[in-house]
Amino acid sequence: MSSPKTIRWGILATGGIALTFTRDLLVDPTTRGVKSVKHTVVAAASSSSKSRAEDFLKEVSAPSDAKAYGSYEEFVKDPNIDIVYVATPHSHHYQNARLCLEAGKHVLCEKAFTVNALQARKLVEIAKEKNLFLMEAVWTRYFPLSIYVREQITSGRIGPVARVISDNSMALDPENNFADGKNRMVNPDLAGGALLDLGIYALTWVFQTLYHTQPEKTRQPPKLLAFIKNYEATGNADEHSTMILNFPRPKEEGGDAHAVATTSLRVATSPGQNQDTPCVRVQGPKGEIQVFPPSFRPTKTKVILSDGTVEEKDWPIPGPGKGSNWYNGFGGSLQSEGEGQGMFWEADEAAEAVLEGRKEGKYENLAESILIMEVMDEVRKQGGLEYPSKIESTDYPVQL
Repeated sequence: MSSPKTIRWGILATGGIALTFTRDLLVDPTTRGVKSVKHTVVAAASSSSKSRAEDFLKEVSAPSDAKAYGSYEEFVKDPNIDIVYVATPHSHHYQNARLCLEAGKHVLCEKAFTVNALQARKLVEIAKEKNLFLMEAVWTRYFPLSIYVREQITSGRIGPVARVISDNSMALDPENNFADGKNRMVNPDLAGGALLDLGIYALTWVFQTLYHTQPEKTRQPPKLLAFIKNYEATGNADEHSTMILNFPRPKEEGGDAHAVATTSLRVATSPGQNQDTPCVRVQGPKGEIQVFPPSFRPTKTKVILSDGTVEEKDWPIPGPGKGSNWYNGFGGSLQSEGEGQGMFWEADEAAEAVLEGRKEGKYENLAESILIMEVMDEVRKQGGLEYPSKIESTDYPVQL
């Protein structure tokens, strides 16, 4: 067995998601059975100040020689960076990811990939021109739990999928929690609202169970009917979005399949701490697969077959383990001691792809990322939701 190759990461932005990702990234990969790659952080950049980047590097326990930058433009020139993790709000993804690609860096860009499909297509075009790796950081797709669910489907265990019901919603009490309207969840200037932040997960489950599991040659984009309820306090941001999708499919593969994907800032998938209501139900003639909340970080599945079989599985997320005095989490909540968030699996995939010379992720290729952006564009079009033109633009560079 050859020794693991080390991939050198640069972290662009220093907010909450960057902290969570980087803490996970620096966990020894052997704790999750990965022996082919190791990760290190060589640089981080904050758009506000170099000292903010220095504090970030200390906070995540990065190696002492990791460099801090007070500007993204300086950061992307660092010759030691192999790949950049872009952790800014979605409104800024196009500008920031493009800056990295133009500088010749491989990119793992947080979800939602961009604000619209036009921007996503442009990034893909630049990555292809420059022969660079580019991937949307839909971390949930890389969970062993997700791989298992897809395998249950492709093995024919529940028969051809006929219907998927998928929800990712949180009762966030926006008037009280985001009263000033500046929070990224409701701020139109940051492409705020439920759809791009939470709805992407509802759609991820629909796509990874209904679209991704079909043979590539027969996959077709879905037809869509969508409804949006606007968040009145800030205007152009959705508080609920609901999508009904019809996936055309050949008769011999079960014919057309339907899906409902829904998301909300106002009501929860599962109120309080109750995690007994499935957030995803994948149904076929022989049974169904249930996934339990939260849909972005699920740790439990249930397969219920028409012959009476019920198979429940827990999917604990590994990490340094008990006694390590190591903690990770997001949004003010921490997981149990030594338990990872689960963002390291997408990092492993990105690192392995870079080492192998692959240019996209294996569980969601760039064409699928673009298609999901197209679906969200159509949801917004049907619901009359437009963001400010400067964040919808493909012009570059644009100061946001």
